[in-house]
Amino acid sequence: MKSRILLWMMAGTLVFSFLLSGCKGKKTEKTESPGKESKQTEIREEDIEESEEIVMKVQIKDQVFTAELEKNPGAEAFAQMLQEEPVTIQMSDYACFEKVGSLGRSLPTQNRQTTTQSGDIVLYNGNQIVIFYGSNSWSYTRLGKIRDLNGWKDALGKGDVEVTFSVE
Repeated sequence: MKSRILLWMMAGTLVFSFLLSGCKGKKTEKTESPGKESKQTEIREEDIEESEEIVMKVQIKDQVFTAELEKNPGAEAFAQMLQEEPVTIQMSDYACFEKVGSLGRSLPTQNRQTTTQSGDIVLYNGNQIVIFYGSNSWSYTRLGKIRDLNGWKDALGKGDVEVTFSVE
């Protein structure tokens, strides 16, 4: 009787170990063609995330900053707009922590109460781009974030500024 229990416990441990070995953050995709053997292609989650990254350039005078766009309908529509041609916006200073400018058209919104930080790029009221060099809390649709803030605040300066957005 003890040997049967021991045998069942070993078999259970083996099955459990086999099931856990498949949980390593990898996905496999099985493809089949008529008359051919099926094959599996390994898809890593890291590869999917990297391949979907959209990078935007933000030019202020002679300085160019790189921003990573969010993955939402507003950011995707903005990226499509920029693929057609770069967009230059006259931006006004507001309250010494942000620059605001009209996009000239509306984009899809997913407004959420947000506390912004320096380098955040958001959509306000569906048709205004706001870039931050300070912090604020309001309901915005996040569009992107500047990667390296070296020189960001100085480039924005005081008062109004012309900003050109483009995609790589």
